[in-house]
Amino acid sequence: MKQPLLSVVITVYNEEENIKPLLEATYAALSEIDYEVILIEDGSTDGTVKEVKKYANDRTRLIIFNRNYGQTTALAAGIDSAVGTYIATMDGDLQNDPTDIPTMLQKAIDEEWDVVAGRRAKRKDGFVLRKIPSKIANWVIRNTTKVYLNDYGCTLRVYKAEIAQNMGLYGELHRFIPVLAKQQGAKMTEVDVKHHPRIHGTSKYGLSRTFKVLADLILMLFFQKYFQRPIHLFGGLGLISFFLGSLISMYLLILKIMGEDIWGRPIMILGFILILGGIQLITTGIIAEIIVRTYFESQNKKTYTIRSIFQGQQSSAEVTQVVISTTEEK
Repeated sequence: MKQPLLSVVITVYNEEENIKPLLEATYAALSEIDYEVILIEDGSTDGTVKEVKKYANDRTRLIIFNRNYGQTTALAAGIDSAVGTYIATMDGDLQNDPTDIPTMLQKAIDEEWDVVAGRRAKRKDGFVLRKIPSKIANWVIRNTTKVYLNDYGCTLRVYKAEIAQNMGLYGELHRFIPVLAKQQGAKMTEVDVKHHPRIHGTSKYGLSRTFKVLADLILMLFFQKYFQRPIHLFGGLGLISFFLGSLISMYLLILKIMGEDIWGRPIMILGFILILGGIQLITTGIIAEIIVRTYFESQNKKTYTIRSIFQGQQSSAEVTQVVISTTEEK
């Protein structure tokens, strides 16, 4: 089978009424591109599967989950299944516009970007429940991870396949895909894309996701700074805690030598807690280091990523001749 230039991964969950217009719009937008479409049906309880089977063309593949796993897992399954040189991702709710994909793909090819991310310039969502929480989340993620994109919530993106397929998507990390890509050294840019109001179905997002995003942000910050050397985090905190606990204990020891009663003082309990906490943190760091080494060595994983390798074409004799000629001219 010939490798297509583009694989379009679309996640769908209870989008029965959106399938027909979604596929029609996608096929029309990609008519000039060698493509495949991969739909991941994330455990829908309506007629989504039936509608996909009814309107899918011969370039479309449907992956059906046995239950609802969430958007991140659905994206991971679609990306793993993709065989295109580039991979585009988008939602199946008709809010993303597939006509933006060819432009984004061409930009990725012409300017050699690893990731071209969509930015919803005129977002058609509720202001209080969607836009404000999203703006706050984008600001926090942007300024803590130092990955400067404006719209982390837009699923419409185009990736080089090798970047997308090595991000390691788990849990609910789809909002942090740009951060995961940056960890691989991906070059990325952002472009304005169209955004439409939802016509059919209901949104699967709300304020309840805020705490999940914050928890995942802590995980991302750990991955960014300490994934390969966790001892730098746990060991550093452990040494500080142990040092402070030791200072308190030394202070209390001096007071005891001077004849003062130190039993029952809250500061003594604090000193013990800091010393024991420091020992535990240092021990955790050592265990985490062993786990990280096992993770890399047991799977022959590398701690680095090579972008490309250049092999010179001239023979050594030709190079020597060029050097001699250049010297004689001087």
